[in-house]
Amino acid sequence: MMTKKEIRRMANENRKAMLPGEEEEKSRKIYEQILSLPEYKGAHSLYCYVDFNHEVRTWDIMEKAMEEGKRVAAPRVDGDSMDFYYITSREDLEPGCLGILEPKTGLSMAAEEEAFFLMPGVAFDREHHRVGYGGGYYDRYLERFPKLTKVAVAYECQVFDQVPHETFDICPAVLVTEAGISRK
Repeated sequence: MMTKKEIRRMANENRKAMLPGEEEEKSRKIYEQILSLPEYKGAHSLYCYVDFNHEVRTWDIMEKAMEEGKRVAAPRVDGDSMDFYYITSREDLEPGCLGILEPKTGLSMAAEEEAFFLMPGVAFDREHHRVGYGGGYYDRYLERFPKLTKVAVAYECQVFDQVPHETFDICPAVLVTEAGISRK
């Protein structure tokens, strides 16, 4: 089995090898599948990462949720911790940790026990084990809010037969790629 470092390198290379039109098309397919999920339809709130560096694009999902009257929250990193804050438009975001767009200071913290939680990952396997970026932010956050409906999005080129994982890693219940929806 490859190491997490090797998996991260390969998955990042796979993502970056996609053409811009291909990235857009695959993100659009994932967007449509997210909107079709009963978990999304029934949710009052969406907690969602802001895409960066060739990740599955999420702004359209966030914008649609806002149009539908859902509360939308995005993550902000502060030191070793991450929290989500409610946003109402793209103007509520500014470059933060590593240049990733984050909610501006002064916005209300989101701390609902139950919400639709859209999470990123560098790589996944068919059992929904997740290799993140190595900071542990999402695992620590999800330990605090275990009732969130955990859904991950990735391009099919980020899904491997098997990825290294630990017993404490938190897996999404649903993994959505441009090829389809996988439930655990």
